[in-house]
Amino acid sequence: MSKTPAELEKKSESPEVPEETESGKMSFLEHLDELRKRILHIAAYLFGGFILCLFFREDIYSFLEAPILPYLPDKLVITKVQSGFLLYMKVAFIGGVFLTIPGTLFEVWKFIAPGLYRKEKRYVLPFLFFSVFLFLLGGAFCYHFVLPTTFGWLLDFARKFTPMIEATSYFDIVIMMLLGFGLIFEMPIVIAFLSLFGMVSSKFLLKNFKYAVLILVIIAALLSPTGDPVNLFIWSAPMILLFTVSIGVAFVIEKVKKKKASV
Repeated sequence: MSKTPAELEKKSESPEVPEETESGKMSFLEHLDELRKRILHIAAYLFGGFILCLFFREDIYSFLEAPILPYLPDKLVITKVQSGFLLYMKVAFIGGVFLTIPGTLFEVWKFIAPGLYRKEKRYVLPFLFFSVFLFLLGGAFCYHFVLPTTFGWLLDFARKFTPMIEATSYFDIVIMMLLGFGLIFEMPIVIAFLSLFGMVSSKFLLKNFKYAVLILVIIAALLSPTGDPVNLFIWSAPMILLFTVSIGVAFVIEKVKKKKASV
C-alpha cells in the first residue's frame, strides 16, 4: 500500500538523526590537548597522594613490612647510607598510587568519554566502581595471601641460611607484586568493556581458552619473583580463574544486549 502525502510529509519533517559522539567535534590537536590535560591531572593526583603519604611513611612501611617479619630473625636491613631515604620515597609513592586510583580512573574516563554515545555513558559509574574495587581487591589478595605464602615458602626452603633481607630489594618485589595483582584483577573489567562494544565474544574466549591459559602461564612466569612451580601456581591460578569469570561476564553482557535489542 502506498503512503499518503500526509505520511510522507510527516516522515520528511522528523527524519532520524544518528546519534553523534562528542569526539566527532574535536580535531586531532584538540584530542592531544585533552590527553595532555588528563595526564597533568593524573600527575597532580599522584603528587598530592605522594606528599600526603610522606607524612605516614613509617606507618606504610610497617604495614608493607609485616608479611615477611614472621619469617625473619630480625628486621630488614639497609646497606647504603641513602637507602633509608630512598625507601621512604618509594613507600610514599606506592601509597600515593593506591590512594589516587579513583581519581586516575576518573581522568581516563574523562578522556574516552567524548568518543562514546550518550547511551554508552551510563556505564561509567559501574565501570569506575568495579575498576577501583577490583584493583584494591587484587592488592588485598596479594598482601594477605600471596606475599606471606611466597616469602614463607622461599625462606623455609632456605632455612639452613640466616636471612639478612635487604629492605630495598624486598620492597621492589612487594611493590611489583601489589601493582601486578591490582592490574591482573582488572581483567574482568577489560573483558566486559570489550564485550560491551562488540570487540570480543564469550564464544571466542571459550574457543581459545587453552591458548589463553598458555599465555597467562607465560605471563605469570615472567611476573613471578622466581618462576618456581609454587610461585608460578600462585600467580597463574588467579589469572586463569579471573579469565574464566571474564568469560561469564561477557556471556551475561551478550544476553542483556540481545534482550534489549529484542524489545
